[in-house]
Amino acid sequence: MTKLVLERLNESLIHAMEMDERIHLIGEDLLDPYGGAFKVTRGISSRFPGRVLTTPISEAAITGVATGMALRGLRPVVEIMFGDFSTLIFDQIVNHAAKFSWVYDGHVSVPLVVRTPMGGRRGYGPTHSQSLEKFFLGIPGIKVLSPNTLGDPGTLLENAIQDDGPVMFMEHKLLYPCRMLEEKFGDLADATVTKSREIFPTFTIGFSSTPKVTLATFGYNFELTRQAVLEALYEREVFTEIILFSQLSPFDLDPLFQSLSRTQRLITVEEGTQNVGWGSEICTRALEQIEFPLKVKRIASLNLPIANARSLEEAILPSRQDIKQAIFELAGE
Repeated sequence: MTKLVLERLNESLIHAMEMDERIHLIGEDLLDPYGGAFKVTRGISSRFPGRVLTTPISEAAITGVATGMALRGLRPVVEIMFGDFSTLIFDQIVNHAAKFSWVYDGHVSVPLVVRTPMGGRRGYGPTHSQSLEKFFLGIPGIKVLSPNTLGDPGTLLENAIQDDGPVMFMEHKLLYPCRMLEEKFGDLADATVTKSREIFPTFTIGFSSTPKVTLATFGYNFELTRQAVLEALYEREVFTEIILFSQLSPFDLDPLFQSLSRTQRLITVEEGTQNVGWGSEICTRALEQIEFPLKVKRIASLNLPIANARSLEEAILPSRQDIKQAIFELAGE
């Protein structure tokens, strides 16, 4: 049986720390027996005493200290308890960690990973449920990654730790209990899956050689997108391709453009708010760089704070039905 995303992230941290003594974990409430708010670091402080640092509640201080550790040759992995609090580290990441290599003419590097859980659907309300990936996109010197169930989250995290620059590693809360997918099993039994060669890969998932619509997505959004795609296939025989990104920024859009050459229709799916989001940038670049006519739609959260009440939260966040309806509209069904 395949492992849970949570298990793979925990295993990858243990493996990375076994292989490289420069790796330290730093964040709030990481020590056993608590092991972090979502238990990704459970058991690690007992195994590596002295290399898991629990801190006061100051996200800016945590990230600033970790940046200094990286400058001195260590490879810190920061945990920010909720992605909403990444607003508190913005100055440390954007004005310091991302720039030090250029400021010092390449004589220093900042191998820093910031892990943080994003996303809603757990009733946590407006300050603990947001998807804020878009605020870190396009900043020179920062990579933004998001694990999914098709790629190995553990390998993605270990590769991020080995990167010599700052990496934002955005984990959706609902991914933790999800099992990793196996090609040719379950939902992917009838799919063709190809993977780009980069260490932070992009996946192309197709269900026909003649798809009508391309869907671009990442992270937990892939779970909803995959369900919608299969329902569109079974209900009306609308064939699609999914382009699943592990790296959100910098942008490598070649796999997407290859798919669009077959479909000429694009739907982007994200959980962040629609205004000025990841999907907006993807659509803009596609419209700028592709010479043939292109139809686009963006699926995202409504431009509202996320509510605590389940009915309101579900109304604000994008749904499987929203994605399926967009597929039918673009396909002319």
